[in-house]
Parts: sequence; structure tokens; C-alpha cells
Amino acid sequence: MTVFDILKAFWETAKNVLPIVLFLCVFKVIILRKPLEEINTLIIGTLLSIIGLHLFLKGISLSLIPLGDSVGENLVVLNNKYLIAIFAFVVGYFATMVEPGLKALAMEVEEISTGAIPMNVLIKAVGIGFGVGMSLGIVKILNNIPTKTILFPVLLTAMVLGYFAPREFVDIAIDSASATTGPVNIPLNMAIALGLSKILETSDPLLNGFGIIGLTSMGAVISVLVLGVLTRI
Repeated sequence: MTVFDILKAFWETAKNVLPIVLFLCVFKVIILRKPLEEINTLIIGTLLSIIGLHLFLKGISLSLIPLGDSVGENLVVLNNKYLIAIFAFVVGYFATMVEPGLKALAMEVEEISTGAIPMNVLIKAVGIGFGVGMSLGIVKILNNIPTKTILFPVLLTAMVLGYFAPREFVDIAIDSASATTGPVNIPLNMAIALGLSKILETSDPLLNGFGIIGLTSMGAVISVLVLGVLTRI
């Protein structure tokens, strides 16, 4: 790879970052009529963001995605649906533990609630829910179950729990679901699901390989709502 190719690759990433940075700067200066503070820091931070994002995406494409796809294709070697479901739970749980978005959300929740909702408790609750959702998604693929067959009961459960849970937990649950769909979970879990779906003769990757991220997010919603119900009890 030549220097030109490397610079071109970085420019592709920069085109996604620079517009939002420029828009915010222009909006602040022209609309809000506020000066930009610490411009040097802003420039350096933007450059670091572009470099970091590019390297992260490159690393994901070279490691997690092919590894997850390979693992998914070989899961059938276990020849035990229960073991495969347990494996899916473990992967979903620990992948959620490293999501930066979830950690940022949990820190804000702990701060705003003055410690009433500890960061570690929220993160672990979301991780458990995400892991359960991941297991449901893998079971769906293994048994060729339509997504709507699982989704409707999950949505109904979330609605019932949302009625009994404190209001603040309902809002946190929705944001927690969004925070789990980050740069680690989506490529890893999607790769595993698609890899497994491609290797099964009874499964169509287009029909069964997708939808798993939605199920994992709903699992996170339900787990936080359950936590809210338990605090009320």
C-alpha cells in the first residue's frame, strides 16, 4: 500500500467527521454568536478522532468481523443447541462490558441520580439483558424461527414491565438499548449470527441472519426495566 492509498483511506474517514465538526463550529459562531475556545485543542482533538476512528474501523474489519464470522460458521461443531445458546450469552455479555457508549451513559446516570443507580449495577444489568437477547437471536437461527414470533412477546413483556417500573428507569432502559449498539457489539454479534446462518442448511441468512441486534437491544430494555421493578419492590 502506497502513501497515497493510506492518505486516501484517512480522507474517507475524515469526510464523515469534518462536516459535523464544521457545522457545530459555524453554528456556534454565526447563530449562537459565541467564540471558539481553545482552537488548537479543537484541531488536535479532531485529528485524533479521525485517526482513532480510522484505525478502529480498520482493526474491526481485519479482526472482529472475520473472527466472528469464522466462529459462527463453526458453532455447529458443538452439536448442542444449549451450549451454543450459552456461548451466545457469554459473548453478548462481555462484548457489552466494553461498549464505550454504555459506560458513558452509566456514568451520567450515576452522577445525575447521586449514586442511587450505581454505574456497575446498570452496566451489568444491561450486559445480562443483551446476553439473553443474543441467546434468543441464536436460538431463532438454530430453529429457523421467524423474528416476529419472538419479537411480539418480547415487546409485550417490555410494555408490561414499563407500566410497573419507575419512570426514570423506563427512560434509562430506552437509552441503554441504544448505547449497546456500538462499534464492538454490532460487527461482532452480526458476524457470528450471519456466519452461523450461512452454514446451516435450513437457514436463510437473509431471513434469519438479521434482526439479532434488535433482539439484543430489547433484552437490554427488559433487563433495565426489571431492575427498576426490583428497586420499587
